Amino acid sequence: MKTQEQSSILKEEVPKNKTGLLDKYKQEPKKEVTKEATKLPKPTGWRMLVLPFRMKEKTDGGIIMGTETIDRQQVASQCGNVLAMGPDCYNDKDRFKDGPWCKVGDWVVFARYAGSRIEIEGGEVRLLNDDEILATVQDPTDILHKY
Repeated sequence: MKTQEQSSILKEEVPKNKTGLLDKYKQEPKKEVTKEATKLPKPTGWRMLVLPFRMKEKTDGGIIMGTETIDRQQVASQCGNVLAMGPDCYNDKDRFKDGPWCKVGDWVVFARYAGSRIEIEGGEVRLLNDDEILATVQDPTDILHKY
């Protein structure tokens, strides 16, 4: 014969509604969502992190560019957006008498294959030295991007 204590244990073990693993998923702590910016490398010293310009997938004439073409263009790009700067960027007063050549958020022009390429999800970023910046531009689409 079952005692009242044993029957209450059996009732707790067998759920009335079979939910499978749903109860286990509810018990797991939710993962904290990280911002994409925290995944990017932080430049050190006189280096800066630049995101190369990526052309539109569709031209003004309606031609849809292939993924390979867009990726090749991004690798050979000479224009990019400054995402972050190292602590020593433009601190050398002898070399940069007029102050910094650019700041975070500026569109800059650099040599075609300058800097170190770092692959990230969705493309690549470049680590450039502060003296590798050739110019700043207002709009990267004003520059003809060839690959």
